[in-house]
Amino acid sequence: MKKILLPTDFSEQADYALKVAASLARQNNATIYLMHMLEMPSHLLSGDTNLDVPEQLLFMKIANERFEKTMQQDFMQGINVEVTVESHKAFDGITMAIRQYDIDLVVMGSSGVSGIKEMFIGSNTEKVVRTADAPVLVIKNDIENFNVSNFVFASDFTDDQKLVFEQAVDFANSFNAKLHLLFVNTPNRFVTTAAAEKKMNDFIASYDELGEHETHIYNDDTIEHGILNFSRAIDADLIGMSTHGRQGLAHFFNGSISEDLVNHALRPVITFKI
Repeated sequence: MKKILLPTDFSEQADYALKVAASLARQNNATIYLMHMLEMPSHLLSGDTNLDVPEQLLFMKIANERFEKTMQQDFMQGINVEVTVESHKAFDGITMAIRQYDIDLVVMGSSGVSGIKEMFIGSNTEKVVRTADAPVLVIKNDIENFNVSNFVFASDFTDDQKLVFEQAVDFANSFNAKLHLLFVNTPNRFVTTAAAEKKMNDFIASYDELGEHETHIYNDDTIEHGILNFSRAIDADLIGMSTHGRQGLAHFFNGSISEDLVNHALRPVITFKI
């Protein structure tokens, strides 16, 4: 993990995410790409070039002043930072930056249970979480020292999850975290305990670098509730799951489960794209 993208609107929640990004950067000797989308009028974002130059300079001046204030915070000292200002719409700018800078991890701030607000509202949340080519770590609260001791990875443990699982294992190993592999059983998709155990054991059998871990089968009324309730029960530091592009999560993850978890979980959530 050498390149971390932190999109910021300079909100309190963005600062929470930046504090976590700084902690990760310090632990991994990584660079933070701190990106702000200029709050320009919609006609400029749509390609109108008639905006007066003084107005453009004013937006840039405000952004630079905010960057200076951000960089003066104690937790940013000694961190390698590349600052970038974009005039794209939020989702487009994030997607382009991931590819342009070959980003390893995106860290985003989120507020409340209604999703990622301000520059990350509505469809931007869904698009970034579901389709980003890099893992996305969503932070909601102020975390003084980001450390992961118990990492819940929820999956249906089918073959198309293997590449995602490798990324989750690497992330867990970077913290020497205990990995809790979670299969959620629901009434609509009931699987016997014996069948679920065999599926999980067969899935992890080929992983030599799998560190400390446990497998869990948890019964609940929905997948989302199962993940949230189990994570609460063990006081997990992080919840991980896969995304499946615009089709939602593979197999047992249906519809909007990824963004629902991001919206409702008070704990940090990391998603990995299949």
